Amino acid sequence: MRHSVQSLDALERALTLSAAERAGVERALSGGFPLSITPYYLGLCDREDPSCPVRLQCVPQIAEGEIREGDLRDPLGEEAHQVAPHLIQRYPDRALLLVTDRCGVYCRFCTRSRMVGAGGGARSSSQLAAAYAYLRAHPEVCDVIVSGGDPLVMSDARIAAVLGELATIESVAYVRVASRTPVTLPQRITDSLCRALRTHPSVWLMTHFNHPKELSEQARAACRKLADHGIPVMNQSVLLRGVNDDADTLEALFRGLVKNRVRPYYLLQTDPVVGTSHLRTPLDQGIALMAALQGRVSGIALPKLIVDTPGGKGKVPVGPDYIVQRSGTHTTLRTFRGELVDYIDPDHS
Repeated sequence: MRHSVQSLDALERALTLSAAERAGVERALSGGFPLSITPYYLGLCDREDPSCPVRLQCVPQIAEGEIREGDLRDPLGEEAHQVAPHLIQRYPDRALLLVTDRCGVYCRFCTRSRMVGAGGGARSSSQLAAAYAYLRAHPEVCDVIVSGGDPLVMSDARIAAVLGELATIESVAYVRVASRTPVTLPQRITDSLCRALRTHPSVWLMTHFNHPKELSEQARAACRKLADHGIPVMNQSVLLRGVNDDADTLEALFRGLVKNRVRPYYLLQTDPVVGTSHLRTPLDQGIALMAALQGRVSGIALPKLIVDTPGGKGKVPVGPDYIVQRSGTHTTLRTFRGELVDYIDPDHS
């Protein structure tokens, strides 16, 4: 983290920047969404190719200055759904606890670009006290997602303190820790960190691989270490234009994740954050990709395609329509091979 690249000069020593990248970095450094790339993740970038799928995720583009119809500063309506400082509740049974604003890499498609890297770092126990009090007063919240920023850039002691406090709230049945650290800084996944994660008796790690190139040996080892410590690992990929918007890339990614005991959970339509239109795909493209993967990839390796609706109204699963027609008890389905098959319901009339 201390050696993260955060300046134009340092980035130009590592990569041959295009004019669009150089202008994008200058814009980011003059008050836009901050630049930060760990040396490890920078090492995954192709030095010469601006279209490298890793480079597109972490190097600013001048297109980040464009504002398109539908772009939002806070696309998920998190500020409107804040129920206590650093605590957001958009669903009846779960809440999002934001414990830091720091990340190893500031991804250029970040849904919280309005706040991450804005200063303050890890939130202290006193800063989170009101959030803990709210959870104690609302036992209907049984699922807490610990996020930020990236919680795993905090120290082991801070992580254990957060999870330890949540463990004292009886109604919090399980905790999800959302982190891109296995992707951007896999050396951080140590035995001591894994032990800290086990402070709460039921912790799941939600990580964020978007391209097979990110599944380096170090990243694969980090995923296996988490699994060996008894921490289930799920992956949420973001569908990104020029990065993973083709069936072959997604197939390789999902198969690679399952091979390393990571369950592909969501394929997320990119949130309409201001400055990300150049990375977003049409919704129909995602649906077509899911149709191409259905039957080609086993169910354990096939995530749901999800749209997190603007305004914080909740996630909606979308996908191909396999029902061709219905008539009484008869439903005609289209298989992944394109065959039409009738399914007949029992007639209880």
